[in-house]
This record gives sequence, structure tokens and C-alpha cells, in this order.
Amino acid sequence: MDKQEEMAALAILIHDLRKHKKMTLSDLAERIGRSVGFLSQVERGLSRPTVADLTAISEALDVPTTYFYSLGKPRALRWVTRPGERRTLYFADGITDILTSPNMHGAFNMLESLLEPGASSGERQMSDRSEQGGYVLEGELCLWLGEDEECATLYPGDAFQVASYARFRYANQSDKPARVLWVYN
Repeated sequence: MDKQEEMAALAILIHDLRKHKKMTLSDLAERIGRSVGFLSQVERGLSRPTVADLTAISEALDVPTTYFYSLGKPRALRWVTRPGERRTLYFADGITDILTSPNMHGAFNMLESLLEPGASSGERQMSDRSEQGGYVLEGELCLWLGEDEECATLYPGDAFQVASYARFRYANQSDKPARVLWVYN
């Protein structure tokens, strides 16, 4: 799938889940602190949510964030993924997440995040029901945890772990791309 097809698939997932939960656009927009217009554009595939937006949407709809990676691509081996078989989400603000886990049924899931220079998870801190950790493969990742006003800058080989429901945000404040391997439970 290309970026447009991926964005359309995400829009359908969000719309259908919201309808299934019998929630109006207004209800969901209020729960995530965004406008009805923004949410309507996301559901029509006209705008990309930030990582923080999608995390807030998943919490409001009572599903793990990884729910939105559930449209897998066909694979020859069900326990292996190859680069061309992976589900990809393209977020606003320069972040691309690639689901590297072969399925969503295990005790943990893995994502590869690609952050363009200046990319950000969003201005607002997010909180996810999943405990998660990461390993910086390339570039730099700036991570704010809790009320910290200073970021912890992580470099290739650095790792981190964030408790479930901890408030955090992240960004690539460098002028080079960054790659991070995330692990969620």
C-alpha cells in the first residue's frame, strides 16, 4: 500500500471503531481535546493524526494503539515479517511507524519509527496503556518524561523504558533522520 492507501485504511479503522462504540464525532473530539473538524478530516483521510493524537484516540476508544496496525499484509511465513510485508502508518509532523511484529497476538509488539529532522510526536504529552521501551538505532531522540522540562537526548545504542500510563512525548531535534525500535506490551 502507498501512503494514500494507508491513510485511507487508518481513516476507515478510526471511523468504524468510533461508530461501533456508538460515539459521535463531537464526543470523540471532546475526549481527545481536538476539534470536530480535525477529527472529521482524519476520518475522511484528509489529515494525518500525530502520534499523540492517535494515542489519545486509542485511549478514548478503549483499544491499544497497536489496534490501528491490525490491517496486515499477506506473508509467506506467519511468524516472520519482511520489509515489503509490514503495515506502515504515516503520521503528521514527520513520523512514520512500521509494524515489525509478525502479528498482534503476542505478549509484545515491535515498531520501527522513522523520524525526519524536526519530527515530533506532538506538542501534548501522551499516555498509553502499554508499557513500552525503545532502542535508538540511528540519529537522536529527545524524550520528555512526566513534567520534565528538559529532554533526555538519546543516541544510537541508547535505550529507554516508559511505564504504562506515564506521560511523555518525543522528537527528533537534530538535522538528521532518526530510527528507533519500539517494543510495546
